Amino acid sequence: MNEQHIVHFVGAGPGDAELITVKGARLLREADVVVYAGSLVDRELVRTYAPDARVFDSAGMDLEQTTKVLAQAVVDGEKAVRLHTGDPSIYGAIQEQMEELDRLGIGYEVVPGVTSAFAAAAALKQELTLPEVSQTVVITRLAGRTPVPEREQLANIAAIGATLVIYLSISMIEKVVEELLSGAYEPDTPVAVVAKASWADEQVIRGRLSDIAVKVREAGIGKQALIVVGDVLRARSEGLKAKSLLYDKGFTHGCREGIVS
Repeated sequence: MNEQHIVHFVGAGPGDAELITVKGARLLREADVVVYAGSLVDRELVRTYAPDARVFDSAGMDLEQTTKVLAQAVVDGEKAVRLHTGDPSIYGAIQEQMEELDRLGIGYEVVPGVTSAFAAAAALKQELTLPEVSQTVVITRLAGRTPVPEREQLANIAAIGATLVIYLSISMIEKVVEELLSGAYEPDTPVAVVAKASWADEQVIRGRLSDIAVKVREAGIGKQALIVVGDVLRARSEGLKAKSLLYDKGFTHGCREGIVS
């Protein structure tokens, strides 16, 4: 499909302008029109990669308006980019936008980005999956103005005991703690809050379920923050329970024969 006759939904990454993908940066440089999530994406990223494009901040626009801008650009033979924070597939509301473009017969492509969960893990210098601790990562959120299906209520998900990365819920941190404690977690379960992961003013707060809400309030964090919960967070202070077999000298796999001593 001709790149000039479609809309590109591009993941901008978590904040640091260098964390956009090579393809995403190229598409921004080539764009004639950019519609970006101004409340979440740093304007500097747009200035850096799309200095000559006509730029629209979607923070004050509705679905009909953003669709009209993007569709008109394609009809006019221009290159259009819809720039989303993080990765468009995580709380990006792109499905409804693609549905509108389908209705108009306009093609599109999605370019993935680095979601803030992974920027937060990098800030924490933390692996989210550890042998004999957790092999599952759940990305979720607390119900707010956007409802959550009953089966996905935070207390139900917490019963799994996996590593949780909770988006869009920091303003309700006390409720998050309450629901997690009613699941599989204990008051001493480690928690980390990363605000504006990868931005210049990134903040990291570490604690336990018993004290994290107070620490978050004292730090003045009320938005743009992720909550990471789980026993994997003990590894930095308590060490590993077990090591991965991947680099064990006695472990055989398709690229290496293990050495048996």
